[in-house]
Amino acid sequence: MKVLAVADSDSYLKWAACLLGDLPAGSSPELVVVRTPIAPSPDQIAAAVNGAAGSGTGVPPVLSARALRRAAERLRPDVILVACTGPVVDVLVADVLADLRPRPVFVSGLPGISVPATEKAWLFRSGCDLFVLHSEREVAEFSQIAGRLGGGGALGLARLPFLRPAAERGGGGSAVVFATQAKVPRERAERERVLLALAELAARRPDLDVVVKLRALEDERQTHRERHHYQRLWREMGEPGRLSFAAGSMHDQLARAAGFVTVSSTAALEAIAQGVPSLVLSDFGVNAEMINLVFEGSGLLGTLDDLVEADFRDADPAWCAANYFHPRERGDWAARLAELVAEGPREPARSLLDGPEHAAARRRARLRVEVPPRMLRAGYRARRRVRRYLKALT
Repeated sequence: MKVLAVADSDSYLKWAACLLGDLPAGSSPELVVVRTPIAPSPDQIAAAVNGAAGSGTGVPPVLSARALRRAAERLRPDVILVACTGPVVDVLVADVLADLRPRPVFVSGLPGISVPATEKAWLFRSGCDLFVLHSEREVAEFSQIAGRLGGGGALGLARLPFLRPAAERGGGGSAVVFATQAKVPRERAERERVLLALAELAARRPDLDVVVKLRALEDERQTHRERHHYQRLWREMGEPGRLSFAAGSMHDQLARAAGFVTVSSTAALEAIAQGVPSLVLSDFGVNAEMINLVFEGSGLLGTLDDLVEADFRDADPAWCAANYFHPRERGDWAARLAELVAEGPREPARSLLDGPEHAAARRRARLRVEVPPRMLRAGYRARRRVRRYLKALT
């Protein structure tokens, strides 16, 4: 089975590289990055594929949309894994990679926690034949959305592929790792509170190395725009304490961790898998907007005061069983994929975004994969200058 995997950002690239390692024996995977404004840097690419069983050999190339189309025509894959943000998934499946012959099975998914399930995620991926999810709770919630909206293909269950078991952990550690999240908390003052609590912990516990684990350096792109980058914010605050900042592999950081903390990050699941006592901060709310609703009942919710006291916890076993830590044998995504490939030519999944009312949005998404990012940014700045000039005249 020949599989072409396409990613557009750091988090999707990491997910794709790991997921390919769960393909049936004898599969032949090839991994590439499609060029968009959020394409990962060379360092991010190297970190994402480091140690991933499905990453193959060498560094995945970054391809334009046209080069991606040519690669697909040359490879003639049985499967294309579209590991991208929603609008890019839609435009690749419905436009850039449409009409390939023979038609491949299109697979997509989300690279982290997807609770609560959203209609938007389903709409953008409704043109795919298989939607990979990572907990029975996610499957149940997206099944309800699929039943209500229609469209789309089958749902498949997998384990989040980067949840490595505790057996691979080399014992205790001397670090506290804070995993950042680009979207939340949103406000600068809230982020400053987190940094000050981490600094107070570092002052109280000089035996601990308190590390802010960044998703990306200041000049690197990531899946979601980060308005107040933690390292820049710390510098602007005058660095009132002893903290260290690190990018790269989360697995490497957790290997030496005595505790883990986040506001909302899939890395919390990695910490659980490696047996690292953890804390999910609830000071800014526990809701869908904070992307931490799934941690209700986990036993991990706590406050900045708990962080200062180094009050880290173990996750509730019953919560783990219902959320992301089901036995691997329950996963059926690979078997469903093999069945779809074996069926041969089929009626494509029905995209709910086909139709004239969605044409303009699809054209905008196509610009993201066709126009070089520097040209897009230049065009945006030019439009902004024109708007400012017109505003000044009025």
